[in-house]
Amino acid sequence: MSLWQLVAVGLVMLLGLIGVLVPGVPGQAIVWAAVLWWALTDTTPAAWAVLIGATVLLLLNQALKPLLPPRRPRESGAPRRTLMLGGIGAITGFFVIPVVGAIAGYVGVIYGAERLRLGSRGAGWASVRSVMRATGYSVLVELFACLLVAGAWLGAAIWG
Repeated sequence: MSLWQLVAVGLVMLLGLIGVLVPGVPGQAIVWAAVLWWALTDTTPAAWAVLIGATVLLLLNQALKPLLPPRRPRESGAPRRTLMLGGIGAITGFFVIPVVGAIAGYVGVIYGAERLRLGSRGAGWASVRSVMRATGYSVLVELFACLLVAGAWLGAAIWG
């Protein structure tokens, strides 16, 4: 697989990760489609293993989705910008501190944005709790699953 194709797959995957943060956009499906595209052009055992693992993980995530609280972003009281910043923080955190950085990045950026917006530490934490109850858990679980798939793809593309 050429470098340009790898870059294109990576960009589609990034689009899917951002799509997870936007209601109505099938981010998981986009991430999975990017892995499928890669596995069909790079027919190594590692590529197929990543595709099978991604399929199982994303199907499991879809099956468990009804057990999570539904997304109600308007109930959180936080602006959409804060939620998008939190998602970007999760994506960045995942690659800075592999795996656990996603959670720290999501919660940390939401807290920082809300503390700046509301002006106090207590109000910032209250807003983080409200955001996590309204949207955070379902978004975080879906984003985390997609980030694991992206991380597995990146690892296999670099070292596979």
